[in-house]
Amino acid sequence: MVVATGFFDGVHVGHRLVIEQLVKAAAVRGDESMVVTFWPHPRNVLQKEARSLRLLTTLQEKKDILSGLGVDHVEVMQFTREFSDMTTEDYLRMLMDRFGVKTVLIGYDNRMGSNADGADQVARTAESLGLEVIRTDMVTSELGYAVSSTKIRERLEAGDVQAASAMLGYDYTLHGVVIAGNRLGRTIGFPTANMQVYEPLKLVPGNGVYFVKVETLGRSLFGMCNIGCRPTVASGNARTIETNIFGFDEDIYGLDMNVTFIAKIRDEIRFDSLDALRRQLEIDRDLCLSLL
Repeated sequence: MVVATGFFDGVHVGHRLVIEQLVKAAAVRGDESMVVTFWPHPRNVLQKEARSLRLLTTLQEKKDILSGLGVDHVEVMQFTREFSDMTTEDYLRMLMDRFGVKTVLIGYDNRMGSNADGADQVARTAESLGLEVIRTDMVTSELGYAVSSTKIRERLEAGDVQAASAMLGYDYTLHGVVIAGNRLGRTIGFPTANMQVYEPLKLVPGNGVYFVKVETLGRSLFGMCNIGCRPTVASGNARTIETNIFGFDEDIYGLDMNVTFIAKIRDEIRFDSLDALRRQLEIDRDLCLSLL
């Protein structure tokens, strides 16, 4: 096996550099490629900022993306406190013994082991065990900073889905089920599908109105999605994800829906009346259609 190891949240463009080199290195050597990842996230187990941590990909999404990039095997390790106590040497020896690992790829910011050894120390330890080491370079975004899962989360929380997409290498998507709402949108000519995300730890972009692509009933459509607390209706509302699908008015309660974020249109605003809200939604829809 030729192996890369890490959490790989989002499988962003920096991760993809590692994966591309992984698949190529395995092919050149006539070996098989493997990604070893973890679940749950180490912060959830070690309680380091766990309350605020939200993920870019569910476990299944991550596995699907990695397999789609040509990785032969995706191995998921259960991350526990006992697992976190392993040293870098213990961990590498385990990979060698369990999977026959001969070559290891190390990213520029790869940390490993109970001491959170940096990439240089990990490389030295691996070489001391007789492993071949391949190092990968840092990938920077168009904005000039290193691509990381943390940076992508920050951009999504700020509503900057386009910057997030550039760092991910694909548009960010929420996957969930359509649930019943208060049907208020229907009364002003903008019926919405309210979505409950399947994975509670999946990061939901910051409040605002977005131009989105929608997949449901085996169809690909476009629409606009409002994320927020609906301040025009009342104060103190729970946060919702409501999507008005253009040219669509079918009953999809209880069905799967994917919402893919293309661009943010505006912030969420409190309007003085439902009529003022309706007029703004007409403007929002026209803007989305112009982008389409």
